[in-house]
Parts: sequence; C-alpha cells; structure tokens
Amino acid sequence: MDTTTAIHQRRSVKHYDPNHEMPEAEIQALLELALLSPTSFNMQNWRFVVVTDPAKKAAIQAAAWNQAQVTESSITILLCADLKAHIGGERYWVNAPQPVKDMLVPMIAPFYENSPQLQRDEAMRSVGIAAQTLMLAAKSMGYDSCPMIGFDPVKVGEIIQLPENHVIGMMLTVGKALKDANVRGGQLPFDDVVFRDGFPG
Repeated sequence: MDTTTAIHQRRSVKHYDPNHEMPEAEIQALLELALLSPTSFNMQNWRFVVVTDPAKKAAIQAAAWNQAQVTESSITILLCADLKAHIGGERYWVNAPQPVKDMLVPMIAPFYENSPQLQRDEAMRSVGIAAQTLMLAAKSMGYDSCPMIGFDPVKVGEIIQLPENHVIGMMLTVGKALKDANVRGGQLPFDDVVFRDGFPG
C-alpha cells in the first residue's frame, strides 16, 4: 500500500477481532518502522511498551474507562518518553563523523537541562510523530489502529512499571477491524486551517 492510500484509509477503529493474534515477526517489523521516526537531536526519546498479556490488557482496560478495544485489539502499545533523554548524548551519534559529533553532542544537554517544560514538549512531539508512523505502518500492513488518551496515566503507569522521569504520551491499539469506523465527522474547510506566509491580518 502506498503512503497516500494509507493516509486516506487510516481511521480510528474501535472494534477488533479479539481472536486475531499478531505474529511476533509483524510486531517486530511494525516497531522497527516506528524506530525510524525523527526526533530532535536524534535523541530517540520514545519508549514503546507493547502489551499482549491478557491480564495486563484487562488491567489497562479497567484504567481506560473500560474501553473494549484495549483487550480486543491484537496489541496495545503505550507510547512513552524519557524526559531525561538529553543526558548522555554521545550514544545518539556513535556512527557520525567526528566533526558532526563535536558540533552536536555538546549542544544537546544545555538545550534541555534547565527547562522541564521543553523536556515534556519534546517528549510529546516525539511520541506524536512516532504514533503517526505506527498508524500508517499498521495500515500498510493490513491492520487498523486507534490512538487513545482516555485512560488514567497514573494507574496505567503503575501497570507497566513506568520508570521515574518518564511520561506516557498516548496509547495505541492495533488489530484486525471487525467493524469499519464511522463516517468522518467532518473536516474543517481547507482555508480555515491552511494559510500562506502567516495568519490573515
């Protein structure tokens, strides 16, 4: 499936075949594509928790207003981020030419270290980009998905043993659709959201 088709066909699907098991090779392939998502300074600050254990999925569902797609999907992914990924920047540029390392590595920590808000903003940017990569990749592999924010992040964090200085950006269910998504709710007019060279005066 080409990218344009995947973008057009991707929808937030909430009804999955609960008996479908996603092969481990496909889970691996999907997440490897997510790892190609861009991040600032190549920090790769996202962390992906792939949940397939039925008991854990049930516990997460209970912390997500009992939304059935959490347990009915083939996999549920918690897209998290390390808020302190800016520390130890050398590992992000191990394969770069020395002049590139010398320029970039010293810039990373000072840019983020005194700004918790920027650390969180960067985490959410990275998670959002990775989520879109996952959703389009899943669609191209014949799967559907649904991004979710309707859950208690504290309870879900406890279930997945979220480390200190990490945050959950969103949850994503992936599986085989049993029911098509509803008709699109309505797109705003192009000219209401797209502007050239700045907002209208």
